[in-house]
Amino acid sequence: MTLRLKLAAILALVWLLTLSGCASRPSSLPPVGQATFSDYQRDTTRWVLQHRHFQSGNRQQELTWNTPQEWRPPGGKAAKGILLIHGLGDAPGSFSDIGPQLARQGFLVRTLLLPGHGTRPEDLIGVSIDDWRRVVNEQAAILQRDVAQVWLGGFSTGGNLALEYGIEHPQVAGLLLFSPAIKSNVSFDFVTPLLAVFTDWLREPRPGYPQQRATRYMMVPTNGFAQFYRTSASVQQLLSRNGYSKPTLMVLTEHDSVLATISFLSQFDSTFTHPDSRLIWYGNKPASPVLSSRVLIRPDRLPQQHISQFSHMSVLFAPDNPLYGEHGSDRICENGQTETDYQACRAGAPVWFSDWGYRESGKIHARLTWNPYFSWQNQIMAQVIQPVAAAR
Repeated sequence: MTLRLKLAAILALVWLLTLSGCASRPSSLPPVGQATFSDYQRDTTRWVLQHRHFQSGNRQQELTWNTPQEWRPPGGKAAKGILLIHGLGDAPGSFSDIGPQLARQGFLVRTLLLPGHGTRPEDLIGVSIDDWRRVVNEQAAILQRDVAQVWLGGFSTGGNLALEYGIEHPQVAGLLLFSPAIKSNVSFDFVTPLLAVFTDWLREPRPGYPQQRATRYMMVPTNGFAQFYRTSASVQQLLSRNGYSKPTLMVLTEHDSVLATISFLSQFDSTFTHPDSRLIWYGNKPASPVLSSRVLIRPDRLPQQHISQFSHMSVLFAPDNPLYGEHGSDRICENGQTETDYQACRAGAPVWFSDWGYRESGKIHARLTWNPYFSWQNQIMAQVIQPVAAAR
């Protein structure tokens, strides 16, 4: 699309959206500025307890999932640490399997809660990328005081924030990026900051569909997408200038319903140049470009497990996760299916698993929420992080 057509589209949207009036703003944000992680964890947990719309009868489990957590290595003392940053609409519980695994490998592991999360979707209205950056900066600085070597990790939008911080702070030893949201697959994502000025929601909630669940938001306000776009634009600009030369694990799925992952795959070898860096690609081997041995490929169609395709979130969780695992209690039926299939899924009908929006005749698809290759992925993760540790 030409620049003239893009500008015309923006002006048309502005004209239409002025009819709906200006978007609202939240009244307050979680407390920040703590001197220690324990203070931050305490204050944030109190905040979430006071403001959260609880979705289940197990309030303690729900509170733990949606607040900052810490895992310590065997023996308690650690020379290295990692700060893990969740994605848009998600929660610190995204790392409930990866966090303990990293602790077993000697890391002091901490998660944080991005402002606007953990309570209710409406609280993302008015939050800015700088609110997110402040929490990342504060907690990374605290971790730097507590350990000698700091890594960052992130999922989706959190991967962008981790990458941005890592590029701008050379003391960071390396990165773990799970479905990093470097580029969306939506052509007009650049319009979302403008849309957020005029409308709180890109689409209204559907009757009978939850806006949130115990583990995550199921709807995100326009402003949330606007701040995601800003993180994406920031890291694209930084990578185009500098690339990234520290060890990095990047995990991607071919059939990601959110991201243009093929563009990351084609640029990985030239952008993430450290010899210990690895990219895990769940999907088909592309015809081009020619990929180095640092790119590892596993198929994402596994009929014997009723898996049609991997999803954006599936890379994070072990098959035995009690909520999101193969036999977990939290099946996500909100997966872009027909209303009939959605209701059948909720009623407990046999299902296949996929990314959002995938349909196949004669099959009901719930979201794939676990990674059948999780143990193997952990082995690759160890290969990325251990050479740096051994060189200390």
